[in-house]
Amino acid sequence: MAIKAIQQFQLRTVIGTEAKAKETLRLMEEAGYDGIELCSYMIKHMSLTIRAITRLAGMPMGKSGNLDWHALLADTNLKVVSIHQDLGTLKRVPEEAIAEAKSYGTKYIVITGMHHFDYSDKEAVDGLIADLNACGKRLKADGIELLYHNHNCEFRKIDGQTAYDRIIENTDPEYVNFEFDSYWPTEAGVNTVELMRRLGSRIKLYHINDRGSRVEGKTSSILTSDSMELGYGNMDLKTMVDIVKENGVDAVVLESHKNWVDKSPIKSFQLSAKFMNENV
Repeated sequence: MAIKAIQQFQLRTVIGTEAKAKETLRLMEEAGYDGIELCSYMIKHMSLTIRAITRLAGMPMGKSGNLDWHALLADTNLKVVSIHQDLGTLKRVPEEAIAEAKSYGTKYIVITGMHHFDYSDKEAVDGLIADLNACGKRLKADGIELLYHNHNCEFRKIDGQTAYDRIIENTDPEYVNFEFDSYWPTEAGVNTVELMRRLGSRIKLYHINDRGSRVEGKTSSILTSDSMELGYGNMDLKTMVDIVKENGVDAVVLESHKNWVDKSPIKSFQLSAKFMNENV
């Protein structure tokens, strides 16, 4: 049975102190979640670069890096399903990333869509693919698996195919697999269900989110869609969950990155828990 987890990034505004973090983790378990996905930059001192990037994106970070996450999680039954890491760290000091993952009891390290990277540049994407294969091979030597997490930037075209297609076709499944996020290809206009069926068992972890609008009453003729609680948007999430379950996914990870109901990530994951508990 797949683990029902939450990505730490969703919790960033409610884990800034030990007391807040403990209460948030308690409420996660109470709602039925049994896992968490950590971000390496959120469990230790955060760089000014990370703080600046997230603030400019309208999603500022708190002070979770000041807390003892080993101790916090030891007081729960939550399993760490993976740790998000940056590619630069894996290339420079893979042994540190491996040790961190093992210290939290997870076998997965996840690389996310690259910041300030040109996914329409064939040579750049081929370089990324080479780095992923090399890092994945290095991690596997120590029992850790590398996954690649997409956003929407990977769906830019190169010679008639998306950069994501190129990554799928040229990464070695022995060393590189996927944490698939269905929100972003849907946002990019991709046939997400078809893509998930194509990836099959290479999806080891699945990032879930819904997409729609919570605007009520009369509106203009065109609305802007955004992140939504599960089952409150318009994505075919039931079919998507069935696909990953059929292929033996290890965890389904909720990440509603913003636009939370009542501006509360806790109320948001509590609402999404109904879908998770009924379908995962």
